[in-house]
Amino acid sequence: MTDTAQVWADAMLAAALLAVDPELGGAAVRAGPGPVRDAWIAGLKGLHSDQTPWRRLPPRIGDDRLLGGLDLAAALGTGTRVLQRGLLAEADGGVLIVPMAERLDGAVAARLTAAIDEGAVRIERDGASERTSTRFVLVALDEGLEDECPPEALLERLAFRLDLDGVGWREALPISATPDDIAEARADLAQVAAPDEAAIHAVCAAAEALGIASVRAPLLTLRAAWALAALEGRDAIQAEDLSTAARLVLSPRATRLPPRPAPDEDTAEPEREPDEAEADTGDDLDPDPDADAPEMQPGELDDLVLEAARAALPEGLEAMWAASGQTIRGAPTRSGPTGAKLPAARRGRRIGSRPGRPDGASSLDLVETLKTAAPWQRLRGQEPGAGRGPLRVRRDDFRIRRFEQRAETTVIFVVDASGSAALQRLAETKGAVELLLAEAYVRRTQVALIAFRKEAAEILLPPTRSLARARRELAALAGGGTTPLASALETAASLALGERAKGRTPLLVVMTDGRGNIALDGGAFRTRAEQDALTACRRIRAAGLSAALIDVSPRPRGDGAKLAEAMGANFASLPYVEAERVRDLVKALEV
Repeated sequence: MTDTAQVWADAMLAAALLAVDPELGGAAVRAGPGPVRDAWIAGLKGLHSDQTPWRRLPPRIGDDRLLGGLDLAAALGTGTRVLQRGLLAEADGGVLIVPMAERLDGAVAARLTAAIDEGAVRIERDGASERTSTRFVLVALDEGLEDECPPEALLERLAFRLDLDGVGWREALPISATPDDIAEARADLAQVAAPDEAAIHAVCAAAEALGIASVRAPLLTLRAAWALAALEGRDAIQAEDLSTAARLVLSPRATRLPPRPAPDEDTAEPEREPDEAEADTGDDLDPDPDADAPEMQPGELDDLVLEAARAALPEGLEAMWAASGQTIRGAPTRSGPTGAKLPAARRGRRIGSRPGRPDGASSLDLVETLKTAAPWQRLRGQEPGAGRGPLRVRRDDFRIRRFEQRAETTVIFVVDASGSAALQRLAETKGAVELLLAEAYVRRTQVALIAFRKEAAEILLPPTRSLARARRELAALAGGGTTPLASALETAASLALGERAKGRTPLLVVMTDGRGNIALDGGAFRTRAEQDALTACRRIRAAGLSAALIDVSPRPRGDGAKLAEAMGANFASLPYVEAERVRDLVKALEV
């Protein structure tokens, strides 16, 4: 079986275990949209009955929809308090899918973790105080980049972390288990004996050796072994159940590579020649088939579980461990970037109202709601059962407030530090950039700095608000060498698109003479370098990125204007770089 086929087999086994025991919490599935992820979700759904609730968490969900609360429309229509069930209560006994879990709001993640811990949803607002039981399997779909991940507090409560990025659709075969097999395993789960002391010690020792600090990981591992024993029809947890559970639960959580035990030659038992009496008995040739196999010692069980978890670690970590020490990777201590906070439904500049349902993410526009309901009062008063209330408001009358809020801005400076820019031009450029950095600091804008010289571009300063750090990197920037302009433009575009994905508005400010002489592949061919630079400019324009190109050459020859036209950027030719003019050009981009 290939490695990717084994990954898929483990993923489908995890789906079966979740169907047997929902107390395992769920799984974080790292995979982009596609047939492989759809096949895994379909496999999980196929293990449940048709009556199983299947819910999907919508983006920007409010507490009223997530937890439940007062049904305002029904309350206004009947004149009595009417409570509505939330999404978590609707998912009781079923599965809750969370798309783009790497961007999950912290408040929503806190509600989910509380529901998983308590097995219930508490409603204590709008004059109501209720507790509704709910147990569900949570599937967090992780579609983020390498440095993005769902909130760690949520990941801790999910038994499995599955990475399906490398699995091909031809290997995504359906699971052989059926809903009847799952139902039988669920019924047998209570009959499986609890893990003994040796099993608990083996799992805890493996977690400690792998650098897993959370206590939930060993508990989830034992529970997975328990479910696996029930699925296999056993009445007790076997060593192979513990090994498989450790591979599925502990290995993805490992933060260090455990050392292999070194063989101790001094304590090895010497081989002994059998004497004649033993040789004549022939016991070694004809062993008693009814004799019991020797029981596995606790130390041997520890080694077996740890070796199973170690074998599932990604390849290549042995060399990394030898080069950089025992710690190979750190467990995420925070959730990945979730983008700029833009609660436009609650804050910002008021721009009117729209039809909608008031909830935790949006507020009711009372005046506009009454204006909408007022023309219909006489007609509604003639309807049967209309009552004698002074005002009759329907669900369609609700209007919610609309707000507009600007996204956070990231200004990316791309500075030509090659020899063609000349030292005097570079000094003037540094002064202009430092003025812009100071103003950006006052406006709390993110700034980044890319310099290019010699063979490639380099991100000297990732997006930050630290003015001191920006000045330090700028002062240390030296000039000289060739001009890898195409590499700089490609690097700037990638950084800008990354910032846009985080919810920020990127602005590119390119300061160069426009004469690149190093191609993207590193070759020193001016014609190919110019073509690569134009291609990069067209990609920036196609991506819709706002940009400004400042030609800083003492005698402009039109190279910068040609690049600016291909980029769709604002252009300025400044033989003598003036900080104020550069500042005005950047401000024009922010309008």
